[in-house]
Amino acid sequence: MAASMVRATVRAVSKRRILSTRAALTLTPAAVSRIRLLLQNKPEYIGLKVGVRTRGCNGLTYTLEYTKDKEKSDEEVLQDGVRVFIEKKAQLTLLGTEMDFVESKLSSEFVFNNPNIKGTCGCGESFSV
Repeated sequence: MAASMVRATVRAVSKRRILSTRAALTLTPAAVSRIRLLLQNKPEYIGLKVGVRTRGCNGLTYTLEYTKDKEKSDEEVLQDGVRVFIEKKAQLTLLGTEMDFVESKLSSEFVFNNPNIKGTCGCGESFSV
């Protein structure tokens, strides 16, 4: 059973070359730090799970949830001791994506810098590929 987490914003990244890596998703140091902090007092959870849902004016939105186990079809990204699992439905939309954590005076959120996105809505919550 997974618990809902925080909101995320999507950014289309233009003119960015997709780098070939072993991981489908790379995490910035800020994202690693924030995930570690979120999981610190939750020993029953092993990591975060990234998924996609149909929502918004552009079609898809990312979801982030705590997870207690790895599903058979999940892809695991292990970076600096932090585990992020990607649902099967989200795996192709995340290839070459960088997950960041951005904090300002007005908000704090995970941001997906994704070179695969063809369009986003005005608020940045939904996207199309």
